[in-house]
Amino acid sequence: MVDMWLEFVKAMFILFPVYAANGFPPLARGSISIDFKRKWIDGNRILGDGKTIEGFGLGLIAGTFVGVLEALIQPFLNSYASIWNVQIPAMNFLIGFLISLGALCGDLCGSFIKRRLGLARGKEVLFLDQWNFVIGSIIFAFVFTEITIWMILIMLFITFVIHRIANIIGHKLKVKKEPW
Repeated sequence: MVDMWLEFVKAMFILFPVYAANGFPPLARGSISIDFKRKWIDGNRILGDGKTIEGFGLGLIAGTFVGVLEALIQPFLNSYASIWNVQIPAMNFLIGFLISLGALCGDLCGSFIKRRLGLARGKEVLFLDQWNFVIGSIIFAFVFTEITIWMILIMLFITFVIHRIANIIGHKLKVKKEPW
């Protein structure tokens, strides 16, 4: 029998660096676009102005930093979790970095797909906008740390809800142009 509470805790442990990597880039208010304003063969921008080198860097630093903080408290968490015969997923600098890099690359893939669909910057694509960065982080990190199918399902559900709330708050604080 799967203990959903424990799967939730393990999922959140993985998600904290993901959320930092995804949440910090808009704060950079970068000006150098990753695609250097180049267009794809379809005539549309490869990624668009919303994906900047400064934002990517800030997201990578923030997510990795959160992963390192988690690695520092992991021994304490594991000693507590051992009471229930559970171990928190592995976390260290490399895993925090890979989770963050995966989140950012997943977000870039989402932007690339939206440009191929001819959608303007800021247009919402339900589920793609909420899950691209989570799926990217899973792909980059699953070989190095425990990520179960239950954790993935929880991450996708929780992220859908949290992403909506965070973007509405970001919009109201004038950090994001659109509330999605």
